[in-house]
Amino acid sequence: MIRGIYSAASGMLAEAERTDVISNNLANANTAGFKKDVTVTKDFANILIARVNDGNEVPIIGSMGTGVMVDEVATNYTGGTVKTTGNDFDLAIEGQGFFTVETPQGIRYTRNGTLAKSTQGELVTSDGYRVLGENGPIIINGSKMTVSGDGRVIVDNVEVGRLRMRDFADTKQLKKEGSSLVSATDDQQGQPATGSVRQGSLEMSNVNVIGEMVNLITNYRAYEINGKVVQSHDTLLGKAVNEVGKL
Repeated sequence: MIRGIYSAASGMLAEAERTDVISNNLANANTAGFKKDVTVTKDFANILIARVNDGNEVPIIGSMGTGVMVDEVATNYTGGTVKTTGNDFDLAIEGQGFFTVETPQGIRYTRNGTLAKSTQGELVTSDGYRVLGENGPIIINGSKMTVSGDGRVIVDNVEVGRLRMRDFADTKQLKKEGSSLVSATDDQQGQPATGSVRQGSLEMSNVNVIGEMVNLITNYRAYEINGKVVQSHDTLLGKAVNEVGKL
């Protein structure tokens, strides 16, 4: 009986964490370059159920789950819808790849192409991090910036650099750090990206709002059902103590 409470409670904990992940996806539905997260769960070890008092034979009835837990929160890196903005400093990557940016914590990568020109004339992200080219930061000293499909940055008809775009063989190893930034592990070697740049556009998030709302309702129902299971076991436990125990 107590095992049933533990199993249902583990389900409530898993659904609570899944709800947090979905809520974060919905909160970033309009964030450029955001990639949604998916909660992956796994069950505890199953136990075999067998009949007793059957003489020498102990027939196996089947297996019974003992609970569930969150195994990992995985990120879905499929591309989002590309939206035309008309702003020369808005860049979208069509296909595979990430922009490379310089942060106080080190080199990071992003799909968010909402860029700007700093007071020092450097190409920066919306958070003020410098966008790196193949030969270092990109300086915009001029009035007109043009970015080609292969990432070459041209200012007033003069090429000033080429965007350092990188891709990774195993995106599962990338770690989210907020502000649409991800970091790579030390043993990951990024290779030149195969995607192309579209200037005057932004890649929006890959969150399907309707789908996430449906998932949120489903999770709420699952949480509610597990809660009722806990209440039912608690009632039965109370009867066992207060009524059966008296006998």
